Amino acid sequence: MLFSAHLVEKAKSLLETLERNHVMLATAESCTGGLIAALFTEIPGSSNVFERGFVTYSNEAKQSMLGVPKALLEKYGAVSSEVAIAMAKGAVKNSRAKLAISVTGIAGPGGGTADKPVGLVYIAIAGYKEAVDKCNFTGTRNDIRFAAVDKALDMLNTAVYTHLNKQ
Repeated sequence: MLFSAHLVEKAKSLLETLERNHVMLATAESCTGGLIAALFTEIPGSSNVFERGFVTYSNEAKQSMLGVPKALLEKYGAVSSEVAIAMAKGAVKNSRAKLAISVTGIAGPGGGTADKPVGLVYIAIAGYKEAVDKCNFTGTRNDIRFAAVDKALDMLNTAVYTHLNKQ
């Protein structure tokens, strides 16, 4: 199995909550390369709520698949809170989902700079609300990618819990 039992259980619980509340979910992933989508689809029955996943590794893909403006990418760079939010909003707009999560970052081992070091990851949510977290993960490329998956699940759980308790 690719994913730890911990991640699978968190994802399963989230999907069950989404299904009970008739909420469709989409993902927009860059540095995680589809790991969040793969985690959801590891769980039988996930198609009841997981609508689609976008893997937009290149800037061109972010633009063409999610509608991220070229000017935004040029001004802030792909690894930014602004682009993370635009990715999540684009995933909602280009799907039947009510809720989306996006991830963009630098998983390494290369590609980092002084301003944007390896381990810098932005995770954003759109749908019920818009929120973005700036994370600085450490470790190997896999450590960073799986830490981003775990954090994305936490953010989704918080967003869903907050939304459901406001109703």
